[in-house]
Amino acid sequence: MTEDQGLRAPLGRVQEIWQNIASAGPLAIAGVVANGSNVIVTVLLAHLLVSSDYGYLNQLIGLFLIVSTPGSAVIVAVVRRATQWRVLGHHEALEAWAKKIHRAAWWTYGVYLVVVIAVSGGVARELLAHDTKGRVIAMLAGAGLWVVLCIDRGFLQATRAYRDLSINLLVEGGVRAVAVLGFVAIRPSVFSACVGILVAEIATFTHARIRANAALRVSTGQEDLETARDEGSTIVRDLITAVAAMVLLAVLQNADVILLGRLRHEDSGSYAAISVASKSLYFVAIVLSGYLVPEAAIRWRQGAHALRPLAATFAILAIPASVLFAAASIAPHLVLGLVFSSKYLGAEHAFSTLVLAMVCLSVTVVLTLYLLAIGKRWITALLGLGAFSLVYATLQTHGQPIEVARVNLAVQGALAALVSIAFALTHLRSSGRRET
Repeated sequence: MTEDQGLRAPLGRVQEIWQNIASAGPLAIAGVVANGSNVIVTVLLAHLLVSSDYGYLNQLIGLFLIVSTPGSAVIVAVVRRATQWRVLGHHEALEAWAKKIHRAAWWTYGVYLVVVIAVSGGVARELLAHDTKGRVIAMLAGAGLWVVLCIDRGFLQATRAYRDLSINLLVEGGVRAVAVLGFVAIRPSVFSACVGILVAEIATFTHARIRANAALRVSTGQEDLETARDEGSTIVRDLITAVAAMVLLAVLQNADVILLGRLRHEDSGSYAAISVASKSLYFVAIVLSGYLVPEAAIRWRQGAHALRPLAATFAILAIPASVLFAAASIAPHLVLGLVFSSKYLGAEHAFSTLVLAMVCLSVTVVLTLYLLAIGKRWITALLGLGAFSLVYATLQTHGQPIEVARVNLAVQGALAALVSIAFALTHLRSSGRRET
């Protein structure tokens, strides 16, 4: 190899990383804008609704997040199947399979709505302590529809339609802001907010379906329908594994807040403030994985790896992580006071520690979704170990915010290191794969 060739090789790698950053950048920006609009809506609703209604709305939003958890798992499972078929050239079979999945999803959603209507009264009275089932129906209908639209987001990722996916995120954030604030401004009530959320999910679903159908119609190559049907038979295993992983990641994200509220209720509000700010990194990691998951799945099928898209993902993630850590370290009182008001101060001394813990969790999230994309189901065992350790260790703190944050950092750091080692070993065992 000549000296000139030796210089071009590393430059080529750097250039490809920058290209990956350019591809993932719009998706990251769209995710930040969409999540930012949700935060703005949440703050404005606190002024538009009375405090009791605002508290009830947050209960319903929590219910939405729990019910919609399988959506991220659906994306991973769809991407794995769809990218495999595209690599094999089974484009026509993939389009037929997509129609079949859509029909099954609609039947499932119909049954789900019947169940929601049947149990809504009990959920409102027994779980939420309110006798208003209409709000529960609207919120849970939106949560179920979000899971269904994740099928099409999976197809957008699998076909590398990142621009359409970015627009879809903006549609969700924009329509939700306009619909929720508009309905609540006309009639200030929790029901108005719930209907606004449902309208936003309907609009997001419609856009995702139109763009996914267009992406799937791009067909080239020879078709092998029988082989394609065989390849699709393992989607249930992929889905179950991904659901388990997302549930465990949700525990790792939220266990500290739930347990601190139980152990030391008087500090729950101030700790929730630093938690909301810190855990925004988790959602950025999830959004960025919308680019990484299909890249990893496609390249792995081709006998290569996606280490450069992974590097680009971490490079983008490092920007908000650095900004948030600097703010939490230098001016925690000022940041929390401006965003949440002075009544939520009290746990700011734990802010920077919790930010570092969420940086570690973000590393775990990104590597977990990469491993799921290439079919490594054993990652759920490591996540289970981490979730159990976090719950156990948090219970030993007696609810002191700084101790809870330190325990969180210790567990999340150890888990991130363990997942990173397992990730490295996975690639070392596959050293025969060509780098792309």
